Amino acid sequence: MPKKIRQDLTVVVTGASSGFGKGIAQKLAAEGANLVLAARRTKLIEELAGELGDNALAVTMDVSRVKDVESLMAAAVSRFGKVDVWINNAGLGIMGSFTDIPLNDMNRLVDINLKGMMYGSHYALRHFKENGSGTLINMSSFISSVPLPFGAVYCGTKYGIAGLTAGLHLEMEQEGWSDIHVCMVHPWVTDTPWPEHSGNYSGHEITLGPADDPETVIDAVIGLIDQPTESVEIGIKSKAAILSEHLMPLGTEKLNGALLVKMLEAAPRAENTSGSIHSPRPEGTEVSGNMRNRLKQQIQKGKQQQ
Repeated sequence: MPKKIRQDLTVVVTGASSGFGKGIAQKLAAEGANLVLAARRTKLIEELAGELGDNALAVTMDVSRVKDVESLMAAAVSRFGKVDVWINNAGLGIMGSFTDIPLNDMNRLVDINLKGMMYGSHYALRHFKENGSGTLINMSSFISSVPLPFGAVYCGTKYGIAGLTAGLHLEMEQEGWSDIHVCMVHPWVTDTPWPEHSGNYSGHEITLGPADDPETVIDAVIGLIDQPTESVEIGIKSKAAILSEHLMPLGTEKLNGALLVKMLEAAPRAENTSGSIHSPRPEGTEVSGNMRNRLKQQIQKGKQQQ
């Protein structure tokens, strides 16, 4: 299929220094869109902007700071005139026993994942109302419907994102904004650098799966620009897990919890870390991570020990 022409489209992507954000930016730039790349890692987003060309702008910011989000919108409008699509993609996680995780880390995760989503949505929708149109895309997760142990605060932020986004979608409808779209994306576990950046107090490396290819999520997010949908579960595993939770909640939660614990315990030992929660880490710079390879090696090692 020929690439779609998007020369008149301006897209803001938070969390653009790696993972989904970087992949989304690369694909949209190839289709001719104007890109505003937002993240804390200045060097990485400036390098990415240089690779993507003159229609890419790098803005160093932290989604948990209101002033930074306000400045991000101002920079986008100053450079490109307006924003057509705002993708709230930045987010982190924490794994470990709830009582072992420092409260400071938990508070910071809520600031990034939930408050950051709220701030971005606020400035995006206010701008869209001024222009009469726009698309807001919020990244959530299948765990906004399927709770998991040892990630309770992360689950809580995703449940919050789901409620926030669903409420905003209804609000735009009730206010009669037919050309303002609010969308939510629920990926399955995906092979991005998420484990390298997440807080980890589990005592083991974060190796989960089976993990999906990030390209599946990237394509689904970009597809929402042309065909906005209120809520999208990406991949058969995400759809199956959510359906199972609706049909058999107790059994699904017990099974998923047991599988998570088994995978964590089988992974190599790891020291406690707050990851990138308080300040960004240099590693984890690509779209894909190495989780699928690690899980494969982990399974092979387990078979050899049997």
